Amino acid sequence: MFTDAHYGILPLLSATLIVSGIALLVAVPAGTVLAVYLSEYAPPKLREGLKPVLELLGGVPTVIYGYFALLFVTPMLQTFMPGLNGFNMLAPGLVMGVMILPYVVSVSEDAMRAVPDTLREGAYALGFSRFHTAIRVVIPGALSGITAAYILGMSRAVGETMVVAIAAGQNPNFTLDPTEGAATMTAYIVQVSLGDLPHGSIGYQTIFAVGLTLFLITLLFNIAGFWLRRRFREVY
Repeated sequence: MFTDAHYGILPLLSATLIVSGIALLVAVPAGTVLAVYLSEYAPPKLREGLKPVLELLGGVPTVIYGYFALLFVTPMLQTFMPGLNGFNMLAPGLVMGVMILPYVVSVSEDAMRAVPDTLREGAYALGFSRFHTAIRVVIPGALSGITAAYILGMSRAVGETMVVAIAAGQNPNFTLDPTEGAATMTAYIVQVSLGDLPHGSIGYQTIFAVGLTLFLITLLFNIAGFWLRRRFREVY
């Protein structure tokens, strides 16, 4: 149909980063607060009961999250934003934030609990409250593990397929508006892989280019996490 087909990855890349950014805006603050609560404030029985519940969220099939974003979160957002499209990047971004929340909470809480109690006792001896001890002693002492949790959550969000394929649409659209629909890199791979493009064609080969780009992005995140972990371990 198109004799001179052109392909560009920028619309897919922008949509992937926007959706992942929305997910991190949900998961990072909420996950950090929950991790501080579980590590420093929660009674042992509550902690032992709440952590499995959070970890169960990570075991829910992603297709359920996708239909939850499409059939529940999007209509709910449309009541506050009447002009919101049926397929948009905002709803899957919010749902993905909830989906990666268990990873952020679990890894961050484990890192905080690994901080020696002697540091907490020293802070209490200096007159620190529990809140100031958590903010000024525990979090800096566990920053390498917390950073690893953020990187893990970001990598999980970037590589997510079903949520964005169902709720964000599969139409490549170069836009920075999260209320519009767009196709992410993983959604594009699914779309082309299930299509009728002939094997070996340029359109078919683009999925390998997109997959390689996705691999490089994830690799950069992991290298950044490794560098930050080493740096903060040297400091603390």
